[in-house]
Amino acid sequence: MKHLPVFTSESVGEGHPDKVADLISDAILDACLEQDPASRVACETLVKDSHVILAGEITTTAAPNYERIVRDTIRSIGYRTPADDALFNAESVTILNLLSTQSPDIAQGVDARAADGKEGAEQGAGDQGIMFGYASNETPELMPAPVMFSHRIMQELARVRHSGEIPWLRPDSKSQVAVEYDSDGRPARILNVVLSTQHTDDVDNTTIRTFCTELIRRVLPAELLTPDTEFFINPTGRFVIGGPHGDSGLTGRKIIVDTYGGMGRHGGGAFSGKDCSKVDRSGAYMCRWVAKHVVAAGLADRCELQVAYAIGKADPVSILVDAQSAGELPIPEQEIIARINRAFSFKPADMEQALGLRRPIFRRTTNYGHFTKADLPWEQLDPARLAILRGE
Repeated sequence: MKHLPVFTSESVGEGHPDKVADLISDAILDACLEQDPASRVACETLVKDSHVILAGEITTTAAPNYERIVRDTIRSIGYRTPADDALFNAESVTILNLLSTQSPDIAQGVDARAADGKEGAEQGAGDQGIMFGYASNETPELMPAPVMFSHRIMQELARVRHSGEIPWLRPDSKSQVAVEYDSDGRPARILNVVLSTQHTDDVDNTTIRTFCTELIRRVLPAELLTPDTEFFINPTGRFVIGGPHGDSGLTGRKIIVDTYGGMGRHGGGAFSGKDCSKVDRSGAYMCRWVAKHVVAAGLADRCELQVAYAIGKADPVSILVDAQSAGELPIPEQEIIARINRAFSFKPADMEQALGLRRPIFRRTTNYGHFTKADLPWEQLDPARLAILRGE
């Protein structure tokens, strides 16, 4: 983990084309889990102009109405009718369904049963791969400040748009925040903020920039905003065509927005549209949960974990912990690792049970970061595990 004097992170709104695709994929996942908690889902979505393409593998006893899910999801974002977007809207999109079932070769590795050539009968990882989790004490959410601030801007913009208070706001939007750090790795000031929002054709730039500047000041910490903080609002001067009309969108392209804004490392696997047998998702959630406990226990100011899996194998093939503080760590890093191993299990079945990952909760994760919402299980601290980490 390398902390720079200035670090910049971005977020995107729910109407961004990639997030439209993510939300459709997670909505399909939740629909399957609602009827069949044992569903195996790997759903990816492509959106462009008036087209939605579903692809991937789903094995389930559920019978989701894919067309209705797609249209309802698009409608919920704000692309409801041709008046909202002439090409991409819930009424007129064309849907192509290319979903098939999961390969039995993968299934036998994941299933909690013996199989020819498989080591043991435990539930195994759904794929090989590396996953990371990160936590930092620089915000109440134990998240890096730049990405957390960017999400706050997007969340407030969405709230105002859905309320109807500002009729010229449209669904597509992006934010970016640059934070300067002091010598102890603490946020010292915000250098600049970028905010681009889609809008109707009848609003002038002065109105847009005045509104957006006031919104930014309302949600960011006043003590970090200085007279020198720069605001770049709709820098091109026009953002009428947006969403899948303006650019294609694909599930899994916003993995840095989904995690730590680039402050912590990322294994490369996307989250949305995948059930928890895919350790790309469950392993990353578990690593975040553990890292958050380490920081909350006071063992480090910043903590990053890496776990690695082999397909079909229950135990990780490696676990790495990187704990950092402005001063000395209260206990050696090896002792932190030992306490983590006493408090947590990284086996896929154990992660599913500990975090309740067979529930239809994943649409809730899609927008504004997977590690920013206090009601999600991997964001909640367990007093018993905290006690083990503290050596109590």
